[in-house]
Amino acid sequence: MGPVESDDPLYGTELTFLLGLAFQLLLGEFNDRVAEAGYPDLRPVHGLAFQALGPAGATSSELAARLGVTKQAAGQIVDDLERRGYVRREAHPAGGRRKLVVLTEAAQAHLAVAGRLLHGLEAELATRLGAGGEAETGAAELGRLRTDLVRVIRALAGTELPPLRPVW
Repeated sequence: MGPVESDDPLYGTELTFLLGLAFQLLLGEFNDRVAEAGYPDLRPVHGLAFQALGPAGATSSELAARLGVTKQAAGQIVDDLERRGYVRREAHPAGGRRKLVVLTEAAQAHLAVAGRLLHGLEAELATRLGAGGEAETGAAELGRLRTDLVRVIRALAGTELPPLRPVW
């Protein structure tokens, strides 16, 4: 069992710091597991790019908008992922000079592994949070946290979500 509220100095800490620290710790653990699973060359920005490209793909300009980065930065991400074999450029269905950036089978395989790892990490966290190590209690706590975070996000952003910029 962790310290009670009055004994832990984190309880008096600003919300932005707590959210940032929780994000950093969770992301760090996830990254370590992704590397151990055979993907040491991928970083969070790559996963965000995979998500932003989605199953239909996107142009570099669309990727830039979805990630909230410059077109030049998106182009560099695409170039890097293409060299690593995770994306390829194809002719755009609308024609012209535009290229569609699509995920390769290697990226799809990574996404499947990363999804399993993330769900496993959440399950372990639920067990740690649960009273007496009970995953069910911890899962309920994580569910409430998820609901509360969605409420905070909606209170700040409404229905139009900003891109999750890869600044870490």
